[in-house]
Amino acid sequence: MTRYAQIVGWGMYVPSKVLTNDDLAGMVDTSDNWIRERTGIVERRIAAPNETTATMAIRAAQAALQVANADPARLDLIIVATATPDYLFPATACLVQDALGATRAGAFDLSAGCTGFVYGLVVGSQMIISGAYNQVLVIGAETLSRIINWTDRNTCVLFGDGAGAVLLQASDVPGGVLSAVLGADGSGGDLLVLPAGGSRHPASVETVAQNMHYIHMNGPEVFRFATQVTARAARQALAEAGLHLEDISLFISHQANGRIIQSAAKSLKLPPEKVFVNLDRYGNTSSASVPIALCEAIEQGRVKRGDYLVMVGFGAGLTWAAVVVKWGVPLPVSRPLRRIVVWRWVRYRWATIRSYLRRLGWKILAALRGLFIGDSSSG
Repeated sequence: MTRYAQIVGWGMYVPSKVLTNDDLAGMVDTSDNWIRERTGIVERRIAAPNETTATMAIRAAQAALQVANADPARLDLIIVATATPDYLFPATACLVQDALGATRAGAFDLSAGCTGFVYGLVVGSQMIISGAYNQVLVIGAETLSRIINWTDRNTCVLFGDGAGAVLLQASDVPGGVLSAVLGADGSGGDLLVLPAGGSRHPASVETVAQNMHYIHMNGPEVFRFATQVTARAARQALAEAGLHLEDISLFISHQANGRIIQSAAKSLKLPPEKVFVNLDRYGNTSSASVPIALCEAIEQGRVKRGDYLVMVGFGAGLTWAAVVVKWGVPLPVSRPLRRIVVWRWVRYRWATIRSYLRRLGWKILAALRGLFIGDSSSG
């Protein structure tokens, strides 16, 4: 029997703090008109001090599971696409797995810059189509405000924070993720880079003094790359699915720059009603932009059963990716019963308690070993 990977759940989370163009004009030499004309961005969301990539990913994941009425304990795999993980290790996906109580799920982070979510969607769908797994949670989440140089007007005006998630599920109904195109060109790696913090330039007084822990971007070259690759990747994915441009119901591009999206739409000969844009309110949220856009498109009634969606990502690496999805879930979805909402709340509270008890257990075991065996490092 042929297996398909259907999107059955979706959810998003954005911080409550709004940073407008006028706010930025009071911080750096810029203006609302300058930002709007060059990017199309009006405002963006900024994470609160107690918010991280993991906390936002968890909120988006919980929303996706609620839409699908899915039990986190039945998840097989969690993929978090991010360029701003909570730590280099452990993976942010493991923090999400723990918080959800997804006790049987594997978990890993995926690093492909702004293309990360689409890459993750491809990986997750192939895990299902191959028969390895039945339920895969794919999340794109970013806290880009923590790696922005707020004195650099060329980058600080572009980025925002947020998270989006989808739940992929095995199905025998034709549809879901129909085709995919993945690409990379590492020769352009230095065009969009976070120079320090890795093994090449470990954190030091010098790297901090040289602002090497902030995003460095060659804006004109990245713009040129994106305008060339976006429409091309979409065409390739459509060809792989055996479809044509006129079959597209909705085009969801990575929300990086309004002019890039307009260029792609013009090349693909798509009218405005077939192109989704929300970067004016969120800016560039990197790997979170495509799932956030998908969630809002669904909320606005712009997706219906049987639609063909084309989603495209591009970004650091340089990387790009495109997928064609045939939407299979009837919309709108019904609200869950109150008892299910309460039960899910209890499950998440129990996951928190379980996590605390297991962490405490690790500490107690370590202390006992030290007491009875001694510190092996002392010789």
